[in-house]
Amino acid sequence: MTASNAAAAGPAAGNSHAESKLCIRDLSVVFRTAGGDLTAVDRVDLDLAAGETVAVVGASGSGKSTLAACVNRLLADNGRITSGSVRLDDLDITAATEKTMRQIRGARVGMVPQDPMTNLNPVATIGSQIVEALQVHGRAQGEQARKEAIALLERAGITDADSRFKQYPHEFSGGMRQRVLIAMALACRPGVLIADEPTSALDVTVQRLVLDQMAELTRDLGTSVLLITHDLALAAERADRVVVMHNGRVVETGPSRTVIDDPQDAYTRRLLAAAPGMARAKVTPVTEDAARGGPTPLLELRGVSKDYRLRGRREPLRAVDGVSLSVLPGRTVSIVGESGSGKSTTARIALRLEDCDSGEAHFDNSDITRLKGRRLLPFRKAVQPVFQNPYASLDPRHTIARIVAEPLRVHGIGGSRTDHRATVVELLDQVALPASCADRYPHELSGGQRQRVAIARALALKPRLIVMDEAVSALDVLVQEQILDLMVELQRELGLGYLFISHDLDVVRLVSHHVLVMRKGRVVEQGTPEAIFGHPADPYTRELIDAIPGKGVHK
Repeated sequence: MTASNAAAAGPAAGNSHAESKLCIRDLSVVFRTAGGDLTAVDRVDLDLAAGETVAVVGASGSGKSTLAACVNRLLADNGRITSGSVRLDDLDITAATEKTMRQIRGARVGMVPQDPMTNLNPVATIGSQIVEALQVHGRAQGEQARKEAIALLERAGITDADSRFKQYPHEFSGGMRQRVLIAMALACRPGVLIADEPTSALDVTVQRLVLDQMAELTRDLGTSVLLITHDLALAAERADRVVVMHNGRVVETGPSRTVIDDPQDAYTRRLLAAAPGMARAKVTPVTEDAARGGPTPLLELRGVSKDYRLRGRREPLRAVDGVSLSVLPGRTVSIVGESGSGKSTTARIALRLEDCDSGEAHFDNSDITRLKGRRLLPFRKAVQPVFQNPYASLDPRHTIARIVAEPLRVHGIGGSRTDHRATVVELLDQVALPASCADRYPHELSGGQRQRVAIARALALKPRLIVMDEAVSALDVLVQEQILDLMVELQRELGLGYLFISHDLDVVRLVSHHVLVMRKGRVVEQGTPEAIFGHPADPYTRELIDAIPGKGVHK
């Protein structure tokens, strides 16, 4: 840490011990692993004043989420605090009994987790889950709890909250589920709210709405916010102060504008340089005329549509409405749009994980629209997916080596177990993971590391087309940059085609040759990145671009 910013890390930064809502001093955390003890947090100091928002940023594995876990004393079983203290007002969290901590969690410290898909009970209604939070901490009971839960949903931006109260998580979009988690976290009016990557899975327009709603609620309640994020632009836009962590240590801290505009530490400068909003395009532009005169498309969707029938709704929901696209070898076609626009359903049709109700899907000039069973095997080998959620896409019972080698076994490729092991190590190296990861399990890796494993698995069969559905949304900017560079390098070497689904418009700008903008199942605009981002024609496209986090933050 530089001398100028080192002082800001402690009480002299404007927060004395007595003034701090949350005060962390000299905190160290060690995890016991098969390879020995691993220090995840190393002598960290941090203050959070009443009503203040502090963002903790850093690469995957920097220790930021571990630091947050210490505030709720929710470390994994193999983790332990080896030194220092965490004080919440006058309470020493590190010395508190488990009974005391059960009273603290939710009541005095709220938590908004990263993944709204796995943090809501799928078999309980939304309303019952908020009511439970109120009842457990004695905030309200019976009819009063129901009324307060509905009021919380309304304040979190859920329209028609009275009827939504009775619905289940699968009936909510990702953005709406995240708002429910915010409502639950603030149900007991906690003094501190930990928001761990609360919007990394959300598109830019929903992200802005959710963060605005969270800011309004916390401001009204006077809640202090510890925001964990890998998005520096988001941190600069939303936080009063920024704390930068690297290898478990705080390397820089200060007012958000100061850290962004005048970073003192080399690592902070690396993070800023790797931010997609600061980088130049990674692919050579292709004119539309050149694209039309190019090789035969790998993938073509011709006027595909898809309807879903929903409980309680008479008319079917048209998720995809007459979409056409083509992906050429060596080209990246990206689809952008807000949650519910139909972009992921389009990707699933392209992967033949969904049947379209009308239209056709072609791969390598062959109609694959109605292929089933073993007739799809050649297509399955040539086209591989990388999905959004690294927590759900890896089998927790298997080692990383088995997960990455699974496509080889399924398709009878690679020979012996020794051959598979060598291939796995090579693939892990391609996605910047050490060979030692091969013998670990998914729960032993960070979210970003798990997504790299998913990408390594997709590369195992040397596919011709990869469908990437929000495949880099969970990654910090440094790892994201590595993966995007890897994508481009493999594309140049192997002629890979990519169908790239993303809510991150800055990333789309970097890697795309052609961009489609979808809204309510339809393509409202398409063209080169230069045209889409430089001269958007549709008002909805302009709305998406205006919602990019931290727009105008960078010099």
